[in-house]
Amino acid sequence: FCREFMATVSFKNIKKSFGKTDIIHGISFDITDGEFVVLVGPSGCGKSTLLRMLAGLEEITGGDILIDDKVVNDLESKDRDIAMVFQSYALYPHMTVRDNMAFSLLLRKADPAKTDERVAHAAKILNLEHLLHRFPRELSGGQRQRVAMGRAIVRDPKVFLFDEPLSNLDAKLRVAMRAEIKALHQRLKTTTVYVTHDQIEAMTMADRIVVMHDGIVEQIGTPLELFDRPGNLFVAQFIGSPSMNVVQGVLHLHGGQAHVAAQGASWPAVPVAGGHEGQAVHYGVRPTDITLAPAGQGIAAQVVVVEPTGAETELLVQVGEFQLVVTLHGRTEAQPGETVYLNIEAAKTHLFDAASEQRLV
Repeated sequence: FCREFMATVSFKNIKKSFGKTDIIHGISFDITDGEFVVLVGPSGCGKSTLLRMLAGLEEITGGDILIDDKVVNDLESKDRDIAMVFQSYALYPHMTVRDNMAFSLLLRKADPAKTDERVAHAAKILNLEHLLHRFPRELSGGQRQRVAMGRAIVRDPKVFLFDEPLSNLDAKLRVAMRAEIKALHQRLKTTTVYVTHDQIEAMTMADRIVVMHDGIVEQIGTPLELFDRPGNLFVAQFIGSPSMNVVQGVLHLHGGQAHVAAQGASWPAVPVAGGHEGQAVHYGVRPTDITLAPAGQGIAAQVVVVEPTGAETELLVQVGEFQLVVTLHGRTEAQPGETVYLNIEAAKTHLFDAASEQRLV
């Protein structure tokens, strides 16, 4: 498939209400041509609703959606030149794989030779050639999902939309399909909008991630931007697995140094222009940014649980009333009930204002 066109997508102050209940509160952002953008957030945050509005399956209450600078609010779904892959696969059970994939072209009365060529090409890309004569009931979940993707590819749309396409698959297959969808995007370079509640899926697949929560956009950025510099407490705790350790404390600044007093311990921090002496803060540090220090140095913590995973060991430790997770590379002799000492690099920590929950910079 050769792409003769550019495809940008823009959301301009998009609002959605069901009756008197506002679901989406004025969302605006742009997706550039060929970009793979993932909408991520907890259940009920509005991400699937936003995708369905883009697809033309849901009415827009306010604002404009543009594809290639053209407002599509009133365009029928079939006229938007998009293809959607659903969580449920939505295959026709009485049709073979080949007929399922060819169906949209059949409706358009496309040239049969061209249809055959497109189906064969999509089947080759997705390794479905040996399954073309089977029916959906004869396929595994992963194969059905590939057929659903094949049906989207055959249409050669301007924009691919994926709505939680992997949530029905088992964990191992999910990882494999993630890599397949990513590789597919690198081949086809079609603008793609992908919805998931799984932040690992978002981190591994996206060019950019849009983090949504309660119908607003919390932050937009590349996976590593969101991981390294979360803009607020919600993003900090949502992105990253295991999630960031966050403790409430008080910021102290002295002689160009900073620390946070929390749970009877002094936690190293970086002095920030937006912070002031005595400020109530949320102090965050990722489990992978904590190491064990020699006895008597760093922050004393009691080991609660030791979880070896092979290459890494996860410790649940307690400082005062606060429990935090530490991810160690390799193994440890530490046992539950023992005291260990935590070494935290100030530069790897995150400070958020306690009242606004915004990042202090």
